[in-house]
Amino acid sequence: HLTPRGGAGVGAMSRRERGPESGPGGAEAAAEDAEPAEPDSPDQCLSLLPWDRFSAWLHCVCVVGFDLELGQAVEVIYPPHSNLTDKEKTNICYLSFPDSNSGCLGDTQFCFRFRRSPGRKVSLCCFLDQLDRDLPVYLKKDSAYYYGYVYFRQVRDKSLKRGYFQKSLVLISKLPYVHLFRTMLKQIAPEYFEKSEAFLEAVCSDIDHWPPPVPGKVLQLPIMGLIMKLRIPTYRDKPGTTPIVQNMHQADAQISMALPTVHEVDLFRCFCPVFFHIQMLWELVLLGEPLVVMAPSPAESSETVLALVSCISPLKYCSDFRPYFTIHDSEFKEYTTRTQAPPSVILGVTNPFFAKTLQHWPHIIRIGDIKLPGEVPKQVKVKKLKNLKTLDSKPGVYTSYKPYLNKDEEIVKQLQKGVQQKRPTEAQSVILRRYFLELTESFIIPLERYVASLMPLQKCISPWKSPPQLRQFSQDDFMKTLEKAGPQLTSGLKGDWIGLYRHFLKSPNFDGWFRSRQKEMTQKLEALHLEALCNENLVFWSQKHTEVETVDLVLKLKNKLLQADREHLPVKTDTLKKLQTHINDIILALPNDLQDILLKTGTT
Repeated sequence: HLTPRGGAGVGAMSRRERGPESGPGGAEAAAEDAEPAEPDSPDQCLSLLPWDRFSAWLHCVCVVGFDLELGQAVEVIYPPHSNLTDKEKTNICYLSFPDSNSGCLGDTQFCFRFRRSPGRKVSLCCFLDQLDRDLPVYLKKDSAYYYGYVYFRQVRDKSLKRGYFQKSLVLISKLPYVHLFRTMLKQIAPEYFEKSEAFLEAVCSDIDHWPPPVPGKVLQLPIMGLIMKLRIPTYRDKPGTTPIVQNMHQADAQISMALPTVHEVDLFRCFCPVFFHIQMLWELVLLGEPLVVMAPSPAESSETVLALVSCISPLKYCSDFRPYFTIHDSEFKEYTTRTQAPPSVILGVTNPFFAKTLQHWPHIIRIGDIKLPGEVPKQVKVKKLKNLKTLDSKPGVYTSYKPYLNKDEEIVKQLQKGVQQKRPTEAQSVILRRYFLELTESFIIPLERYVASLMPLQKCISPWKSPPQLRQFSQDDFMKTLEKAGPQLTSGLKGDWIGLYRHFLKSPNFDGWFRSRQKEMTQKLEALHLEALCNENLVFWSQKHTEVETVDLVLKLKNKLLQADREHLPVKTDTLKKLQTHINDIILALPNDLQDILLKTGTT
């Protein structure tokens, strides 16, 4: 669905007619032993068809309006050939408008996330998959979901029957680059509401000239006379560091804007209403507990949900999360049923109906309008769930959860001092992000250390046997390591760390993290096995064995090369070349008839 054959409207002109684009010349060179070889350059890979470049960033742009007879309706989808199912369109319609009780007059920005319909073609091209592998784990695409980035306008208009103009401009993308798309909408939406369709076509044509979203490169993205400069993080970046994108002076008339981040939200602003409970909320997110954020508007609900999900970074939050969720959502029944325990999901809601529907949920965050405090926030106690009667209940955290760790008073004092000294919110967010990062790393380092010990020793890898298996994860063995090599090495926080680990090991976040580690280590074993094969004198071996055994070896080696390419094993390019040379040398030592067959034979 992402590579339409053809394409109408502005931007459907072929790349040959437009002339060559000056995009970046290829993915950033990987660490020496990280990737086998660079793929084709972005331009080679993404200049095949009109709309391919656009599709690397967005799935489509929608305009959702209000019709007196139909209710919310998708008025425009651009590019026109974009593929959305009826179910997806319905979800977009309802999620693009605030609930009527929100009373959002003027302009409002928020985001939502919804499930893609099953059975869709997933990938645009191999190159985009390569880009995804270079991202930190928490920024990797989830092919089962789309994000919707919304700019909603509601203004009085006496010429309309309802007395109001209500419309949303929505960007649909698989990329979680909240700050980028929010900045972009702020630039283009107000002008779109004035100029309409032709302007939208011009915007999409601009996006279809963008270089691909290569992690680690400074990208320049032109959009209606403005150039946005940004850098997408890579998995090689040190957690907690953001390389600064300098605002370069433009020789031409175009205005340049440097984005400090593509994906981060204003953490301090989001956590302000629940200031005193940040550590408990970190535990609830880490453990994948069901959480609902009840907020006065989608802007507050979506920002708070995104802040919660990001607070365990660099760990990936592996459960579902919905920055804005409505009673019309296709998963409404699934997520609000009382016949089973609430699922591991974080929901952001604004409709008062949810106060009743979700009152059986174990953890509810109620926030008022998010305003930065002019004075030091007052201590707010954790409230009992039974006290949450309506959405008008006082702001606070409603739960009976007892945190495993003792409260860190230092971070609270530090942030309170910042409020007193009128420290900028950006600086407060940096302090809070560093606090969460250090807490998460203190928690995860003992697990990383133990899992690394499950790797077989290099001397166990024989070129003539299959690669050895990883040892099984044993909860008891891991717990024994905590006494000497636990979080106390990096964190001064006291409390029931053992209980927190026991709970975490049953959570979806542990499952996702461990699967990812398992895959990495298995691939490393395969790569080491390949290197062991390369270091053998394979031609000498083949001379001592029968033709049948030699042919069998050649086929196995060819399969190894294919596997290295297919699974992107962390093998040096030189190793692969060496293995290919070995294969060619063995084949050339065989009789001519066998040479012809083996040189033509591909393997699966």
